[in-house]
Amino acid sequence: MQEREASESPLKYASEILPYDVDEYKLQYNDIVDISIRTSSKELNELFSLFEADNIRGNMMMQGAMAGGDAFFMTGFNLDERGMVELPLLGEVKLSGLTLQEAKVLIEGRMIEFVNREDMFVRVRLGGIRYSALGEFRRPGKHNVLQNRVTIFEAIAHAGDLTEVAKRDDLVLLRQYPGGTRMYRIDLNNKNILTSEYFFIQPNDMLYAEPMKIRELGTGVNFVQSFSLLITTLTAALLVVNLTRQ
Repeated sequence: MQEREASESPLKYASEILPYDVDEYKLQYNDIVDISIRTSSKELNELFSLFEADNIRGNMMMQGAMAGGDAFFMTGFNLDERGMVELPLLGEVKLSGLTLQEAKVLIEGRMIEFVNREDMFVRVRLGGIRYSALGEFRRPGKHNVLQNRVTIFEAIAHAGDLTEVAKRDDLVLLRQYPGGTRMYRIDLNNKNILTSEYFFIQPNDMLYAEPMKIRELGTGVNFVQSFSLLITTLTAALLVVNLTRQ
């Protein structure tokens, strides 16, 4: 009976466990972070709540001239060109170059001046993963996924998947670093991507899918369209030849 059940298993193949190669993300310019601070002091909580409300109003005014946006844009704190955010009581705090946990510890250390550590709650998280998808995507543009981690395949799926003529073995990834931008070319068909540092995208990444030669030549995206286009072209050419002979 056990042998029969094993032979009827739907599983055809299972690969070995492929470990992730992920470095903790460090905050940088233009990131949006959601910072929540609560204490046992009613007065301090009212101050933070008032500041958050002012922050929301200010961001809504900024967004009035912009398209898109999300909840974290409204409530979060944007790192300026110096990597700073401005918080109530604490003033400017530099968060660039820190992980989320390090940013949390830094803010807690500054808050000790006003309240005991055991009487406070501090949470720091990314305002989603923002990235751009350009080129041969079904839904190109700017996207934001409200998760702490997003794989490159999830990012592609969120952008509607690649079109039929996209180069899946040569996807361009532009990644921002504190010192500048670096370009990578990625083969999505290579299983080693699962264990690479590019498997998870980072905030402000840009994905560019180049078209295959078939699109560059202006032909159809599949055999039927290409064949139809060829027949139409030949028919038009024969018609021109017949007209010139008359």
